[in-house]
Amino acid sequence: MREQGLSQSLREQLRLQTPQTPQSLELWNKHLGALAIQDERHVRIATEGALLGSLLEKGFNPDLAIISDGAGQFAILLHALCWIHAERLIHKLIPFNDGSREAIAQVRTQVWSLYADLKAYKQQPSADQVAPLQERFEAIFTQHTCFATLNELLQRLYRRKDELLLVLKRPDIPLHTNGSETDIRDFVKKRKVSGGTRSDLGRQCRDTFASLKKTCRKLGISFWAYLVTSQ
Repeated sequence: MREQGLSQSLREQLRLQTPQTPQSLELWNKHLGALAIQDERHVRIATEGALLGSLLEKGFNPDLAIISDGAGQFAILLHALCWIHAERLIHKLIPFNDGSREAIAQVRTQVWSLYADLKAYKQQPSADQVAPLQERFEAIFTQHTCFATLNELLQRLYRRKDELLLVLKRPDIPLHTNGSETDIRDFVKKRKVSGGTRSDLGRQCRDTFASLKKTCRKLGISFWAYLVTSQ
């Protein structure tokens, strides 16, 4: 709640006056109203904080790493940035002349070279490799090119150093979110074609069967055979 900007006074009220286990969402909202926490943003932060706290209280592992494209809603617990999304920001820059075009190409080459070595580190982690990889990150993201927009972007990414290099502490985590994005690609294509469902029940049915089909594909099982067997 503090990281999301909820004021100290509101956090103190919640700490001192919140019941240990609110029994329902209705009672929780009534409790927030009694504390004069009614602003939509404050209600969301307090509710999300309470839900996360409840998960942790029930044994949820706080060391579970979350890898994202940098969207704020994912910046909780142990957070890492997707390297593919980070590089894509550089790739999308529009050069003004040959100099800026060459600067972008050079930086992208440096980033992909570092990315390849981080992948190799994941396969065979070694404490001796940590400092050199960190130094290369520093050199890439603190350099000054002839392209001011690129320099600003590099500085912005440099401020996310801990999230981009979390893999040096946790070689078990992926460097990108492509796996998760591939998992939902079928759903996205279906949504684009059909334009959505007519009811919540239809949405639940679509999502359930899309998830089952993807799971069967990952396990090497015929989706049709699964449906027939489970009848």
